[in-house]
Amino acid sequence: MRNPDNPRLSQVHLTQGLFADYAELVRKEVIPYQWAALNDAIPGAEKSGCLRNFRIAAGKEEGEFTGMVFQDSDVGKWLEAVAYSLTNHKDAELEALADEAIDAIASAQQEDGYLDTYFLVKEPHNRWKCLRDCHELYCAGHLLEGAVAYYQATGKDKFLNVMRRYMDYIASVFGPGEGQLHGYPGHEEIELALCKLYDLCGEEKYLRLAKYFIDERGSEPNYFIQELKTRGDAFHWEGNDKQGMEYFQAHIPVRQQSEAVGHAVRAVYLYSGMADVALRTGDEGLKAACQRLFDSVAHRKMYVTGGIGSTYIGEAFTFDYDLPGDTAYAETCASIGLIFFMRRMLELDGKAEYGDVMERALYNTVLSGIARDGKSFFYVNPLEGYPLADERDPGKQHVKTVRQKWFACACCPPNVARLLSDIGAYIYRREGSAVTADLFISSELQLPGGAALVQESGVPFNGRVRFALRGDCPGFSLRLRYPHWAENVTCTAPCRREDGYIVVEKDWQDGDEVVFSFGMEAERVYADARVRQDFGKVCLMRGPLVYCLEEAFNGRDLHLLRLTREAEIRTELPDAGDTPYGLPVLRAPGERFVPEEADGALYSGRERGRWQAQTLVFTPYFAWGNDAVKGEMTVFVRQ
Repeated sequence: MRNPDNPRLSQVHLTQGLFADYAELVRKEVIPYQWAALNDAIPGAEKSGCLRNFRIAAGKEEGEFTGMVFQDSDVGKWLEAVAYSLTNHKDAELEALADEAIDAIASAQQEDGYLDTYFLVKEPHNRWKCLRDCHELYCAGHLLEGAVAYYQATGKDKFLNVMRRYMDYIASVFGPGEGQLHGYPGHEEIELALCKLYDLCGEEKYLRLAKYFIDERGSEPNYFIQELKTRGDAFHWEGNDKQGMEYFQAHIPVRQQSEAVGHAVRAVYLYSGMADVALRTGDEGLKAACQRLFDSVAHRKMYVTGGIGSTYIGEAFTFDYDLPGDTAYAETCASIGLIFFMRRMLELDGKAEYGDVMERALYNTVLSGIARDGKSFFYVNPLEGYPLADERDPGKQHVKTVRQKWFACACCPPNVARLLSDIGAYIYRREGSAVTADLFISSELQLPGGAALVQESGVPFNGRVRFALRGDCPGFSLRLRYPHWAENVTCTAPCRREDGYIVVEKDWQDGDEVVFSFGMEAERVYADARVRQDFGKVCLMRGPLVYCLEEAFNGRDLHLLRLTREAEIRTELPDAGDTPYGLPVLRAPGERFVPEEADGALYSGRERGRWQAQTLVFTPYFAWGNDAVKGEMTVFVRQ
């Protein structure tokens, strides 16, 4: 083995601030809560059946398969979150729970290595016969990522050996050889996992398999179309007969793709896998495709919150600049996948803009996906919420204005847990003698020789970021992303701006420090005029945070409010308990339209009512709905 631990995470320790609090929340509340959910022990929550499925598949318990075809993936992500938590916080009780889950998984593995409870329990005759609609390779990928992370965190290899055996079996089934299946996953994910296994083991066969799945995707004859014919045009999912190959990103070979299409989570998982393979092979064609697809997502198909996927039909991208707020899907998993993609693009290409997008998605859509108590979740992250419409409009019933305890399709909660447990791995990059900070999160980075670079960040509360060296590590340069939201930057050391970064080069000594001050004024942000849903409207941002109007602070009927153009926006620290997390609120002069008493006419030749002054109170978008009371919310407001 090589890389016996996760150096990106094990060398970074979160010290204080918002994300240290989230990491503690995940460790103390979220992981135990999700263990209970996976064991169907949350009163009033939808049943998971996840671990029970493994016991049934192993013949240790009687019963029927419970849940979705991809149910196995939930326990894989949960184990990955556990592993990241254990990396910096040893916990014998938690490790024992993880070992219990691993024992259940291992007991279900077949002699040939196969391991998927849906097909073992429910459809054993259909193994590998429905790659298009079902999720065998997707589940295998999530279990593998959990196994790699758990080995790196604990040194225990039982789970890793189980999954290596499964990967060896998969490598014998799929490939270009005679008698092999020339297929690829319907839902991409295994490509990322195989690259992690390659990094750990150094065995080329795992990288070759990841590359094969990417190279084969969308080639002719199209595997999914052929597979469907062998199934007699039978679909696993109702309505999937309406999904074209774009839904699976399998309409053309990936190197020819330039527009983000189809299911948004699948897309960004694919793009992450493409970047992984390009990074390890030097494939310039894959790199160029990744750059084109980033441009499509970030510049034409992404919400201001970093959400992606604008329609609930297929949880998918639609067309350029189509970004409706009230029917947005913007699945939490999609923004997590976008963050995966951005981190890989930073390693592959190094553009600061990737860090901007990563930060936008992290602070807004991802944090929106979990309540501050860690025990309820948003699957969908709209930019407008109206409880009555969400309850009674069939086109908006995917939108919730209160976070849910769990989901029958529970992909998002454990995905949030694994990302927030691993967030230390996203802060820094080491490139030769340079240390690059892509995120402003209070932390300590271990440097060679026992030294540490200490970051104290005020973001998102304020724009002060301090770096100090503890120990001796001369001769490195510090590169700091120049954030898109900073109007100006001051630095206490000589520095230069270079390709979107602030660079400080000095002969560092023990105790040296550099302090950066980023201007963090509240600002108006306007959508491109081609985003027809937001034309004539504005949203407010401060630093990386998108702000919104909530009914709790502004009264009902938010559509009757408008912000006074060019008025001063005041940033105010709230009174204790006024807003979640103690983050600043924004106050600005506005007006509310007060309708006349209804006269029975639905339409009129005049505006029936008057405008009266009202101070508008904007709160951080990610924290909306934390009072668990159904209420209205909107990000964009009229001016």
